[in-house]
Amino acid sequence: MRVLAVVPARGGSAGVPLKNLALVGGVPLVTRAVRACLRAELVDEVVVSTDHAGIAKTAEQAGATVVERPEELSGPTASSESAVLHALDALGADPEVVVLVQATSAFIDPETLSAAVRKVLDGEADSVVSGLPTHEFLWTAAGAGVNHDPAVRKRRQELDPQFRENGAFYVMRTSGLREHGRRFFGTIAVQPVPPQHAIEIDRPEDLELVRALAPFVDQPEPIDVDAVVTDFDGVHTDDRAYVDSDGREMVLVSRSDGMGVSLLKRSGVKVLVMSTEQNPVVAARALKLGVPVLQGLSDKRTALREWLRIEGLDPARVAYVGNDVNDLGAMAEVGWPVATPDAHPKARAAARVVLTRPGGSGAVRELGDRVLAARPETAATPVAPVAPVRARPRFAPVPIGDVLVGDGEPVYVIGEIGINHNGDLDIARRLIDVAADAGCQAVKFQKRTPAICVPEEQKGQIRQTPWGEMTYLEYKERTEFGRDEYRQIAKYCDERGLHWFASPWDVPSVEFLEEMDVLVHKVASASIADHELLRALAATGKPIILSTGMSTLSEIDRAVEILGTDRLIMMHATSTYPLPPEEANLRTITTLKERYGVPVGYSGHERGLQISLAAVTLGAVTVERHITLDRTMWGSDHAASLEPSGLEHLVRDIRIIEQAMGDGVKRVFPGEEAPKARLRRVTV
Repeated sequence: MRVLAVVPARGGSAGVPLKNLALVGGVPLVTRAVRACLRAELVDEVVVSTDHAGIAKTAEQAGATVVERPEELSGPTASSESAVLHALDALGADPEVVVLVQATSAFIDPETLSAAVRKVLDGEADSVVSGLPTHEFLWTAAGAGVNHDPAVRKRRQELDPQFRENGAFYVMRTSGLREHGRRFFGTIAVQPVPPQHAIEIDRPEDLELVRALAPFVDQPEPIDVDAVVTDFDGVHTDDRAYVDSDGREMVLVSRSDGMGVSLLKRSGVKVLVMSTEQNPVVAARALKLGVPVLQGLSDKRTALREWLRIEGLDPARVAYVGNDVNDLGAMAEVGWPVATPDAHPKARAAARVVLTRPGGSGAVRELGDRVLAARPETAATPVAPVAPVRARPRFAPVPIGDVLVGDGEPVYVIGEIGINHNGDLDIARRLIDVAADAGCQAVKFQKRTPAICVPEEQKGQIRQTPWGEMTYLEYKERTEFGRDEYRQIAKYCDERGLHWFASPWDVPSVEFLEEMDVLVHKVASASIADHELLRALAATGKPIILSTGMSTLSEIDRAVEILGTDRLIMMHATSTYPLPPEEANLRTITTLKERYGVPVGYSGHERGLQISLAAVTLGAVTVERHITLDRTMWGSDHAASLEPSGLEHLVRDIRIIEQAMGDGVKRVFPGEEAPKARLRRVTV
């Protein structure tokens, strides 16, 4: 090792508390210093000397080696040289050159730093200091000229340049530092730095100044993120609206932004539009782009935080583009805060990146190009525009416990017990046996809080039941299982080697099932528009199976925006009991896969097996069918359910179809060889 860079970074600071962790351009000062050293061609290793755990962790993440600084060298009177010498001893290092780098200088050019190192390596100097060249006229407090004769006034350009030490870095021959104990000795040289790099942060106003300069001084770099979130007005538009005589608004958008969004989605980057306005224009543009939108937001930061949690995204790997003060909270939430060039000064100062194109004139496309630049496989290959989709195309299997559910995996067969147990635990056990014996992987129940789920007008209605006459509310409570029953169900399913879960119909039921530690949650078709329920389910972080019966695409779109796509399995369903063939519409399986990019299964309510088996040939990754001991039993779902023999035949035929589907590669199979030799006639 010839050159070692040492960054002293104490936790204490009189002028700016915890200054070394202060963000400039969205990056901690100590990280900026480490990165500059790592990018300098002649620096071999970077060490951060600190007494603060947070600084140490940040420095390690940036790629530096950390040396714990002892208490006696961590006070305000301790010299930087003492920290450098301690680091050398702690490492047992004896480099030819050591560089003292100050994190309080936010802008250090790696090439300039290497130029200073070369002066020492080449023998031109023993120590080098960074300095700002100036031709300013300097005066003493007594009115005497320092670098000029007031009696002979020269032009500024006639003055010899002076250099103001800016504290960015000091390069020293290591032997000289050890001998003299100070940074200046022998032949001293100055390494000029440009004015924009010469600001040293000592006071809060210095910090605000470099934050405002960062977007303009920092060199453009690829933006490596997993998601891009944008404000609408002032980002997708020029922040103006055109209003006709009927009060209808129109805005001007850029077609290039549309292409940018399309390319981002094709590369796997999630895109979200957020707006404080509740405006049809915003919704229409988001629909055109094929991205989710959150409107009418009073608190963008909270909404963004919830979306990131639901999508399972690391905020540090997300970019947010804003243009005004109401974007500041959201910008502070992500690792890449971005502003348009005409943004409010506070938004520009908070940005890690300031774009060159204004809102409505390609700002989103510019950001998209920089994001794609961080993805070489997509940046290098032009991608043709495609029809808008609502989520990142993925199709990757979703793990449910020890089973993967998705394309290329065995069909996940679910025996839907639902409420066919009629409130009888013995019937539930017998149905679990039916599912296990047939070869299913899971059974599903339904979980309700009747006082919440039963409509008020139905609660008092009289119902004739096997247990006598009772109100509808009493009947629903009579057939509902509680904790004791579900504990026994969980134990029995485990003994039979089955997964079990349920469709919760209300938020307390979600909490109940979480207490039971289910592996996955199911959203019933009737619940797809219950956004409170969906948010509660998304917050569990568990895989979600979403049934889509009696739903429009726009209703499914909104559900997907809430649930996210990373752990989502969708089920095509038609909620007619029993289902006539003309309403099955099985090609919707393909539609859902292409639109949402998630594994898609089939939930059937038909009589017989043909439609469910056809769904498997169309790519259904899971099949769910209601099961019963006897279709003539009392209850609403028994008639559209499969009896034990029917379920057994269904699973058997699904496994045969899986084998028969093959891999699509045309070949001559062994069984064809004999007929081929016997029957094939070849002519020329």
